[in-house]
Amino acid sequence: MKRLSGLYAQLRPFLLAAMSAGLCGGITHAAMADPPGGLPHPDQAALRRTVTALVGFGTRHTLSTTTDSRRGIGAARRWVADRFAADGAACGGCLSVETIGDRFTGPRAPDGVRVEDVLAVQKGTTDLDRVVIVQAHIDTRVNDVMDATTDAPGANDDASGVALVMEAARLLSRQHFPATIVYAVLSGEEQGLWGGELLARTAKARGWQVASVLNNDIVGNTHGIGGEHVDNRVRVFSEGIRVAADAAGIKAQRATGAEDDSPSRALAKAVVMQAAAHPGIGLSVRAVRRPDRFMRGGDHIPFLAEGFPAVRFTEAVEDYDRQHQRVRIEAGRQYGDTIAFVDFPYLARVTALNMAVLSNLAAAPAAPATATIAGALSDDTTVTWTAVPGAASYRVRWRLADGTAWTDQHNASADATSLVLKNVNIDDHVFGVSALSASGAESLVTFAGMPPRPIPGHTH
Repeated sequence: MKRLSGLYAQLRPFLLAAMSAGLCGGITHAAMADPPGGLPHPDQAALRRTVTALVGFGTRHTLSTTTDSRRGIGAARRWVADRFAADGAACGGCLSVETIGDRFTGPRAPDGVRVEDVLAVQKGTTDLDRVVIVQAHIDTRVNDVMDATTDAPGANDDASGVALVMEAARLLSRQHFPATIVYAVLSGEEQGLWGGELLARTAKARGWQVASVLNNDIVGNTHGIGGEHVDNRVRVFSEGIRVAADAAGIKAQRATGAEDDSPSRALAKAVVMQAAAHPGIGLSVRAVRRPDRFMRGGDHIPFLAEGFPAVRFTEAVEDYDRQHQRVRIEAGRQYGDTIAFVDFPYLARVTALNMAVLSNLAAAPAAPATATIAGALSDDTTVTWTAVPGAASYRVRWRLADGTAWTDQHNASADATSLVLKNVNIDDHVFGVSALSASGAESLVTFAGMPPRPIPGHTH
């Protein structure tokens, strides 16, 4: 592969100093304990090899060369496809690898560009149309978003996410799940979220029942621009009021107090629960209640527009000198997204958490399509839900209406479609229902509620 700019030689003293000070990944952490529950352990060395290889393509800008065998986004995408194919061959053909593409035009590609996504599809055993997606974007940029030739290593943004997706594919493809898992490496994010749009559109056209989308973008750094160091937490962003809802849907969501229980918010809460269920991973989750960072976006946004549950994983603290910057030194200050500042023990933790969420949702039944509550003018609440094919049982969850996390639960049998909660007041609580597999894997929680119907003689 083509070597990157000679600036790396100039930066070497600074990088060595940073490593000596403990500012770079891989030197200040104890080894991550094996996650419980039989999850395979992400390999830090494998993650590093992937990031190193991706950086070695020089630039992966969406408008960069697609014909050079050693440099540019075309070579990088072909390398990813080859790696996916090798992993599929190692598990006896368990991964179906394909490249989808379309042409996009916009302010950041005025002459148009073909955007391609590389997919590795692990077909489910019994529920093939229900799909969980884990994704990251392969393209990079520097300060000038139209500069397609300058070296743009993109080690953290977003080779870290691509390495996570590829490691998850390598490890989880050895297992079997009822639902289908799609491992997706997207292009065009920096030019307009086009890779996410392409995959969301493809999912809809193919009739995929998308249960969740885990978008991983900037997940390998533990040092903030303000000097913070956080290696035991990750942020997960999710929408509340649904961007895909029509006026009636938004009105219903507000009328029932469901602003914190949209499908994407339910997915974020599932991530929080998986982190708590696997303390050996060593990560807590800050569930940020907005679709993305302030005035910024990522490849999960097009999925939200299509009505699919989607969240974004991003490191706890960011260093903006390492994002969208040409590699350089100015006044003794180093800029550029280089591999020296990727924390691989941390990246392994975020990978493990993604794998825990993927494994649970791919093993679980579908979430109940609907759930409703009744109990106005009563001290009891009746929760009713639609049956889910293949569910071994159901879990009714509730919490006080001034909280965000589920605090109470009661399981119901496979043939049940309703449950009466004695002395649980409908006005003071909110409710939801999930479906469970025989092994205990849990679907997303479907919020239970409907706009109250007027009762004659009772207007308040």
